[in-house]
Amino acid sequence: MSGGGNNVTISMPGPGWGPGWQMLWPPSFSSFQLDIVGFLAILGEGSVTANAQISALSSLSLLPRLMPAPQALLLPTRPATLEPTTKATVSGVFNGNGKDHVYHVAGILLSKCQGEYADYKRAFCQSECGWSDAYVTLLGFTLSVILFTISIVFGDGMSLVATLSLSLLSTLTGVGNSWRLELPKRNAGFAPPGDIVIKWANGRYLVIRCDEDVARALFFAPERIDYLIPSAAIYRLISLVGTLMLLLGVIALANARLELQFAWGGAYIIINGLYWIAAAMAPRLHWDLSCHDVEEQGIVGGNANANFTEALWKAIMLTKSTDWVVNGNAAPRTDAWKEWLHQARDRAQTAEAYKSILEKPLWPGKAPDKGVSWGVREKWDAKEAWDHIIKAQAADAV
Repeated sequence: MSGGGNNVTISMPGPGWGPGWQMLWPPSFSSFQLDIVGFLAILGEGSVTANAQISALSSLSLLPRLMPAPQALLLPTRPATLEPTTKATVSGVFNGNGKDHVYHVAGILLSKCQGEYADYKRAFCQSECGWSDAYVTLLGFTLSVILFTISIVFGDGMSLVATLSLSLLSTLTGVGNSWRLELPKRNAGFAPPGDIVIKWANGRYLVIRCDEDVARALFFAPERIDYLIPSAAIYRLISLVGTLMLLLGVIALANARLELQFAWGGAYIIINGLYWIAAAMAPRLHWDLSCHDVEEQGIVGGNANANFTEALWKAIMLTKSTDWVVNGNAAPRTDAWKEWLHQARDRAQTAEAYKSILEKPLWPGKAPDKGVSWGVREKWDAKEAWDHIIKAQAADAV
């Protein structure tokens, strides 16, 4: 279609528009245009930030390596504590402490819990980065070595500058964000048992028997982050230098030879895919918590409960106390509930341990064939007792 001195041509694709139609492809390798490949270096923020904090626990984070979206780690400020993982009511059975959430490390450790009884033997150890993040980090280092080598082989100075800038940038961000987890320790002196009851939002209970040191470290005292570079001013300077290195690397990459840009594009596709796979994995797989010794114990009759009253009764039976119920608002503050709690506490005093083998323990411990389950000598129907109290109070009110 044409008009006057201006010509306009319209091409309609598809086999139905004439025998001259054909699919167009670049006629030669040199015809490919990859000037935009530098933008691949800044894509993938979501996958990087998903596990950035736990990855910085490992010394491998200091390795020069290829990683997607390094700008996601060049923030003006850093978090001072780990974010709580779960909303739940945490009540100390004997110490009276309480929290409305589960701290990060404890939440990861209990992520597979379905409402059990656990015995914590030891908890003072260094939590470390898990294997999945380590493998991704090592692969990024390998890709950097490969790109460095082929840049020299092909004699591409701009690709070499991009490799050095973007790889050393990951080391710089590693230095700025490297940290270790500091679990607080209690001062020496007498302390009551640290037994804990956790009530999840869906009505499940987890009873934990541990000492006060474990309770304070995992559940009550804040998890403090001890950074390798504690100064906020120095960290901001690191972020500034890192931003300049990122800009230099992207500009250099855009001016690399076409063959090298293909190599860079393939490397970023691989590393982005692996970061997304790692981000999709369960959080507990990113932590090495093997130093925490947990022994699971069961309940005679099983952990399943037909109603809230029965679940609460089993938690009281395991703790032999109702103080935590009142302090943690686990039950309504009515006369009927006060009477029921009084009866439940008296019945719970007869609870004792029995040798048993748990069917599918979440934490099998060192001797899974020597399991322990708790129960009372005479079975008590918690719901029936509650109904009897309600009926008696209703009759008295008439």
